[in-house]
Amino acid sequence: MEFKQIFLVRADLKMGKGKIAAQCCHAAIEAYEKAKSKRPEWVEEWKSRGMAKVVLKADSENELLEYYSRLKKDFPASLIRDAGHTQLEPSTITCIAAGPAPSDLLDKITGKLKLL
Repeated sequence: MEFKQIFLVRADLKMGKGKIAAQCCHAAIEAYEKAKSKRPEWVEEWKSRGMAKVVLKADSENELLEYYSRLKKDFPASLIRDAGHTQLEPSTITCIAAGPAPSDLLDKITGKLKLL
């Protein structure tokens, strides 16, 4: 069984590459911490297999929130709101992360999304 952590980033915000990287890092840490306490066996398998990560895109805040609602039911997931210090207004929802979790289970929800 393969494991991965996925990120879903709002493409409509037109964030810079560095901003996207920072937002995904925030999401990665938060989702990882949740997974570590809720599904430690998934974390260990993911770590032993190279810690795969996949970055996908959402076209809008509504799309991002729909996926977050679905993912958080079955997976450790995080929703990130920007602090508003640089490119975005405070509390702008930028991205989500889910996992680490089994790839096939994540793909049932996110498998049709495009890579960022």
